[in-house]
Amino acid sequence: MYAAAGALLAVAFVLPDRWLLGGKRIVREALTPVERGGAGLGRRLSEALSALRGLGGTVQRNRELSYELVRAQAELNRLRDVQAENLRLRRAFDFRRRAPFRMIPCEVIGRSISGWWHAVRLGKGSEDGVEPGRAVISPDGLVGKTVEVSPRSSEVLLVCDPAFRVSARIEGTEVFGLVRGMGADRKGMPLARIEFLNKDIPVRAGDEVVTSGLGGAGSGFPGGVHIGYVERVFRSPSGLYQEAEIVPSAVAGLLDYVFVVAAPREGEEPAPKGKEVRR
Repeated sequence: MYAAAGALLAVAFVLPDRWLLGGKRIVREALTPVERGGAGLGRRLSEALSALRGLGGTVQRNRELSYELVRAQAELNRLRDVQAENLRLRRAFDFRRRAPFRMIPCEVIGRSISGWWHAVRLGKGSEDGVEPGRAVISPDGLVGKTVEVSPRSSEVLLVCDPAFRVSARIEGTEVFGLVRGMGADRKGMPLARIEFLNKDIPVRAGDEVVTSGLGGAGSGFPGGVHIGYVERVFRSPSGLYQEAEIVPSAVAGLLDYVFVVAAPREGEEPAPKGKEVRR
């Protein structure tokens, strides 16, 4: 091998220059396609690297845009919550202004709606004028009644609790009955029933049920407070009365603020029994 290389070098030294130039030309032309391909490959590799660097910047930018979108969506949700809260407060203020009796606004600070005990806790108590046995209402209707009152908080038994009872009537009639709680359905919606209805007076699905007001506002339950609507009517087991299933309209699990009907002040006339609290 070394001998052959040496021989080639010797021949190269003795060959005329024109022959050497011709040989170089032949070799150069033979290598041109290879060189061109290598140069193209190099450019493509360089372009690919630049694209990858640009892609990395695009990924980072997309990530930043995603963060901005999340922040914007969170701010939009917050503003929607503020708007909904303002609407609830405005509705509650209007309801309180129109009520024909004095009410104590209270914030719901706790809920216990499980098993057979359905109650909520309010952030006001005896120091604020709340007393046991007072109706608790919202713009949607009757929520329940106060049962335990401490100086700064109070417990409310909800309409759907089986221990709850209130005198009621079918709106627009003289059909009276007793509403009692029936717990909640599988979806957590409150259930109640009005019992001891006169069996000879028609009661139909869709009829409105309101508090009767027997005893007046001084008794804790003013008349005409909306409770719910009749869903189904049937005879009592004894056959002497009608009964009706109703769904209370005020769902405590969705409430943030309620009102406790305040006891009349000394010398204050209670609201007329016939005056109704409309939603």
